[in-house]
Amino acid sequence: MPSSPELGAYLASPSSGKGRGVLVIHAWWGLNDFFRSVCDRLAAEGYVALAPDLFEGRVASTIPQARRLRARPKKEPTYKTLLRAFERLQGLPQVQGSSIGVIGFSMGGHWALWLAANRPELRLAAVTTFYGARAGDYSASPAAFQGHFAERDPWVSDSALKKLRQSLEQAPRGAEVHVYPGTGHWFFESDRHEAYQRQAADLAWGRTVAFLRKNLKR
Repeated sequence: MPSSPELGAYLASPSSGKGRGVLVIHAWWGLNDFFRSVCDRLAAEGYVALAPDLFEGRVASTIPQARRLRARPKKEPTYKTLLRAFERLQGLPQVQGSSIGVIGFSMGGHWALWLAANRPELRLAAVTTFYGARAGDYSASPAAFQGHFAERDPWVSDSALKKLRQSLEQAPRGAEVHVYPGTGHWFFESDRHEAYQRQAADLAWGRTVAFLRKNLKR
């Protein structure tokens, strides 16, 4: 599958050369090898995946480093970087159809939900968040929603998850929210050895692919 570590983003395309488009938004670790591998896995499933680099080439391996990266001044607001990436993905010749999906992880999950709530004109078709919660008004979003959350998560409180569920009840196409027993934050990320849970991660990936296949058809 062709992949391209371009300036400011990582692009992976299926071997067929064409497919539906999926925007991948990394966690606060930056655009590291793991999130590039998510793009590659999506390409293997037949999707054109683009992951914008929100931290301008910098990556973190520890929580203190990640906090500093997230707080570091950027050349442009994050939402503008994401909107530019969406427009780029939508305009790629290898992207078929008008349906675009977005998958976000933790901080990236928050931004995926932000795009759906605040930019309904993008007409996102499918939004998946991994352990990233954001309450908001989703009543104008045309997207179907999916969430993957840990059972024990100090970063996402029970009340935050409850508010997200309540918010997503407004979404016209509904939402599916999965909570994985025995897991903690970052359970999907194989490079976070202290948190990774392979069985839960495999189940979440299978559900994600099925969700994309169902909702990225146009």
